[in-house]
Amino acid sequence: MTIELTDNRIEIEMADSDELSLDMLFDWLERMPVPEGYKAEIVEGAIFMTPQRDNHWDIIAAIYDQLRSRYPRKRVKSDVRLDFPGHLNGFACDVVALRDGAEKDDKGRWRYQDIECVAEVISRDTSRNDYGPKKDAYALAGVPVYLIVDPYLGQCHLYTAPKDGTYRLGPAIKFGDPVDLTDTVVGLSLDTAEFGRE
Repeated sequence: MTIELTDNRIEIEMADSDELSLDMLFDWLERMPVPEGYKAEIVEGAIFMTPQRDNHWDIIAAIYDQLRSRYPRKRVKSDVRLDFPGHLNGFACDVVALRDGAEKDDKGRWRYQDIECVAEVISRDTSRNDYGPKKDAYALAGVPVYLIVDPYLGQCHLYTAPKDGTYRLGPAIKFGDPVDLTDTVVGLSLDTAEFGRE
């Protein structure tokens, strides 16, 4: 096990083992003294803990509020464990919208097959996960809409139409311009005027 501490994140990498499972890692993580205000998730077997910032939460809340015009409250989730295809991928997505009729699996967790949309607001130190392995896992899982909100660049990146484990990427959308999701399963346009920059 390797633990790396920086000003903005804690990264824990477990030694490769065929015996490790997401359940084991999350059980271990739940017994750790995770600092208050940190979000924890497992990406390709590495545990990432990142601090939640005000602006980060404000953007998540703005997305959540807008999705609620189309989705009932119980079908919009934030920071809830979801397991994805690939090697030890247990994410706590910033915002998830579930399809009508979504049901939990036999372990009481929401299934990735029922996700219609994921939105991630990046943190500087873990952005490589959102643009890399998490994007790949979402595409492999067939998540129809994946939105990355980047408060450092003041823009959004919209990934749609996953096919053979890859997404179609549209042009960057600067804060202030709408994110048009009307031609997707989400069926609405997101207002980004209140998205703050870092």
